[in-house]
Amino acid sequence: MNNGNTEAVRERNRTEDGALYLVATPIGNMADISERALKVLSEVSFVAAEDTRNSGLLLSRIGIKKPLVTYFEHNKASAGPEIVARLKNGESCALVTDAGTPAISDPGEDLVKLCAAEGIPVHPIPGCCAGISALSVSALSTSRFVFEGFLPVSGRERRERLEELSDRRMTSIIYEAPHRLIKTLADISSVCGGDRGISVCRELTKLNEEIIRGTVDEISAHFAETEPRGEFVLCLEGGSPAHGNPESMTVAEHVDSYIAKGFSEKEAIKAAARDRGVHKNEIYAEYKIKGKSS
Repeated sequence: MNNGNTEAVRERNRTEDGALYLVATPIGNMADISERALKVLSEVSFVAAEDTRNSGLLLSRIGIKKPLVTYFEHNKASAGPEIVARLKNGESCALVTDAGTPAISDPGEDLVKLCAAEGIPVHPIPGCCAGISALSVSALSTSRFVFEGFLPVSGRERRERLEELSDRRMTSIIYEAPHRLIKTLADISSVCGGDRGISVCRELTKLNEEIIRGTVDEISAHFAETEPRGEFVLCLEGGSPAHGNPESMTVAEHVDSYIAKGFSEKEAIKAAARDRGVHKNEIYAEYKIKGKSS
């Protein structure tokens, strides 16, 4: 009986020809690599990596030698079809990113789409993901959350994304680089409110791992005195029920609540219209009627 169970497990874990494997790799602590990840990396025909230098070092540390090809944002248009062609010819490939789970805030997403379109099997090899790791220790709600990845760097698109975060009832997971952290915290404070709860994780699983919890303004004050270093994951608390329920406010109150946050009247009307699922002209007309009657 035991031998039969063992054989069944071996069969389920068999590395297939002509398949793509999304292999999660450690985000800082080498001890986090899984036994199955080691098996797949040792058995595939080749490894596609975001940076062959980093992945080559990883493979060297775990004693695995495999041909490496580069697959990243700036060569995915040409490298993706080349990988698919090799898979269709019967080779197997492990896709790895520099750290964490491939295809999450990563160009691996496009390779998965190419494989799906060609009927090529794609198998996940679970493991580290910085966003989920940060969420688990955030002390914020984990029952509903949304992964934002990196916010737009500047401009209208960034403002609109922050506006969405402002009224979202669920926890938002955001990645940020150290040189942009202070500005991002300031922007979140301006649009979402400085009293919003936030958890900031730095260098997860590494020697200098740090998890800081507080309000947005409290965390901003901390990093105003302490230079941000390393990679960051932010978990932002969802909005209050009052913000998430436009029906609890009149149109005028709704628009004014955005203006109180620093929105222009035009931006506030647009945001209120989005919340209520109506055209902005409808909100504009009703808001202006309120203004004439006051």
